[in-house]
Amino acid sequence: MCEDYRSFVMETVNCNCCGSSASRVIYSMPDALYPSSERFTVVECERCGLGYVNPRPSFAEMQRYYPAEYYSGFAEDTDYHQRRYGRQARYLDGVRRGEDAPRLLDVGCAHGDFPRFMKARGWDVEGVEFSTATRSITDFKIYREDFARAPIAPSQYDAVTAWAVMEHLHDPAAYFRKVASVLRPGGIFVFLVTNFHSLASRSLFGEDVPRHLYFFTESTVRHYLSDVGLTFESADHSNAIFEMPATNWLPFLARRAARRPFRWEDRRSLVQFRRAHHLAGGPSSALRFFLASPLSALDRAVVPLLDRYFIWRRSYSIVTYVGRKPASSAASSRD
Repeated sequence: MCEDYRSFVMETVNCNCCGSSASRVIYSMPDALYPSSERFTVVECERCGLGYVNPRPSFAEMQRYYPAEYYSGFAEDTDYHQRRYGRQARYLDGVRRGEDAPRLLDVGCAHGDFPRFMKARGWDVEGVEFSTATRSITDFKIYREDFARAPIAPSQYDAVTAWAVMEHLHDPAAYFRKVASVLRPGGIFVFLVTNFHSLASRSLFGEDVPRHLYFFTESTVRHYLSDVGLTFESADHSNAIFEMPATNWLPFLARRAARRPFRWEDRRSLVQFRRAHHLAGGPSSALRFFLASPLSALDRAVVPLLDRYFIWRRSYSIVTYVGRKPASSAASSRD
């Protein structure tokens, strides 16, 4: 991607969680997946702590950042994904609906593999996905449109899931409202997002900007849930489903010890090294990278231990939250 970004439409927004216009800059970075001359600024709301990209590409512009190859990973390493779906399914183990099959809506279902996994286990499933990834789905119902506007009647599902979806949205609050509407009383909302309080998200440029537009904390998640009448049940800090490793912790600490800010340009990346030296993937290019930057080998070697520490401290970069609609709830969802 080498377009002149100045011709693209960018928009400035207030905090989606509390509505405040007061924010502080946390960092700026380019698109790490599809390089161009664009840079994006991540800010933090001074009132509630929500992180978000501001200014950001408009909704109409976002398709540029999701080329076809972005979705190709779902067709690779199918055994890994099946194991992941099994771990995701555990969050739904307690959902029962008498003799009837429980109903699941998977928001952002991509090729439909997780709903299909749950269907094989006796669930009645539907999905939401407005990308072209859904073209091959014919075995269950798909809403191929923005979830917030989808024509779904209230109180339809025993569970709604959103795996690494909410951070991609232009209006997360609208999705929380819709979830509260379509859940049956007693139903659960299970969603996985990144953790803005983690080292990887806040300081090490681990977020997939600009596809990631919002960065949540437990406090802001509680705010969103409460605002639509859902109760907060649990937060699972774990890398069992997705990972965001604390890569580049060593140069970060070195810069901080020298009382200097850690910038995007200060990180050491194998991908960027390969691009800069026009190298293909494989062990030989990785060896060249580590020989050129010996401290990077130590950095990567310690990352698994750091991640275990962050999981233990409940400060890991990935969190799966569970919210519930009260069984006797008459809460309206301001749709």
